[in-house]
Amino acid sequence: MERAGKRIVGAVIAVALVAIAVPLSNLVFGRPSGTALGARAADPTFGPVAALLEQKCGHCHVAGTARPFYARIPPMSSVIAEDVRSGLAAMDLLDGLLPPGGAAPSEPVLAKIEFEVSRGEMPPVRYLALHWDAILSADQQNTVLSWVREVRAKSFASANLPPALRSSVIRPLPTNLYVDPRAVALGAKLYHDPRLSGDDTISCATCHDLAKGGTDQARVSTGIHGQKGGINAPATFNAGFQFMQFWDGRAATLEEQAAGPPANPIEMGATWEGIERKLAADVALAAEITAIYPDGVRQKNITAAIAAFERTLITPGSRFDKFLLGDAAAMSGEEKRGYELSLASGCATCHVGELLGGKSFERMGSASDYFAARGNVTDADNGRYNVTKREADRYKFKVPTLRNVALTAPYFHDGTQPDLRSAVVAMARYQRGIVLAEGEVAAIVKFLETLTGEYQGKPL
Repeated sequence: MERAGKRIVGAVIAVALVAIAVPLSNLVFGRPSGTALGARAADPTFGPVAALLEQKCGHCHVAGTARPFYARIPPMSSVIAEDVRSGLAAMDLLDGLLPPGGAAPSEPVLAKIEFEVSRGEMPPVRYLALHWDAILSADQQNTVLSWVREVRAKSFASANLPPALRSSVIRPLPTNLYVDPRAVALGAKLYHDPRLSGDDTISCATCHDLAKGGTDQARVSTGIHGQKGGINAPATFNAGFQFMQFWDGRAATLEEQAAGPPANPIEMGATWEGIERKLAADVALAAEITAIYPDGVRQKNITAAIAAFERTLITPGSRFDKFLLGDAAAMSGEEKRGYELSLASGCATCHVGELLGGKSFERMGSASDYFAARGNVTDADNGRYNVTKREADRYKFKVPTLRNVALTAPYFHDGTQPDLRSAVVAMARYQRGIVLAEGEVAAIVKFLETLTGEYQGKPL
């Protein structure tokens, strides 16, 4: 018995020594270093935070970071690999902060950094147990938060916004954008012209009706010959502010987007050669096109005009915008409570900027498996994967704008949620992993209803 007791004591001591040795070794050898993010320490934009974000977040949020020696030891290797996979899926700092071509950092990634640092919940406890120096001090938190707000104000805010809004995660819509009025007038005609379809029955406005919030208010759209599409029609209002077009981002611009549906056999079922012939036969319309685009009735000019019109489909003047700009009476107490609840719940980590969305791709079901619960997965559910063929992009979709959301039911890419209440409940569950009380859901719905704006000076 005495020997057994000594063995137990010895085993306990050995485990304790290992438990202490691992985090101590991390203080010397286990810190993330040498990443593309850390290399920006001398960059005036990233200098204040490059080393901080690399050292504190690099293992799980910077792709390719060297892992500690014990990450190769089973079963720790599989646990760590899953932590890294889920960490990168939630927030990839390299993709988000150093996008190709020198573009500005991603607004949603900035919002995620701000949200997590403000709450002090990252890194998680089990990571801190092995990496004692990974927690941000109060001064370091302030450094990161100040940097996020400075980058946001510099990169995304218009000069005429009040200082507090320039650094805010959410901003009011601008009241206007300059677009050639001749192209806009032509584009408005073409947007409503059914000759862009194969049998002259369907126009852009059929599925993107400006009287229905820029949608058709159907679960999926009905195309030529009564064919049903596989996905919910996104709104065209404010589409010019989206970072890409379509749920899966297969079009980089409005011009590319406008070229797709007319030639889609399920949607408008035409060919661009046939469309050009039909429109060229309309002498007055052909002359109007040629007056703006000297090379005449061609696909690129038709889509350019439609895109010009769509860029004017902005809807400022919502009660929420008036509230942001200083009119405290524009929203009720319950609506303001709903706004605060949405921020506290993390909604604004994806629904950011002037659009409250439209700035990133996010996995549908990031907190729990949406598709397992729903069932009947189709190709349309693969989302961004259908464009990139990267497994990491499966089930990712462009985050929709919340502007005018009260008018655009049913919701989600699959049109499965019939009203705002059910959409809020599902988003809380599948995206944030939380269960909202009924009163909280009601308040958030009230807030969402304040996002309905005006078009050409008239309420939608």
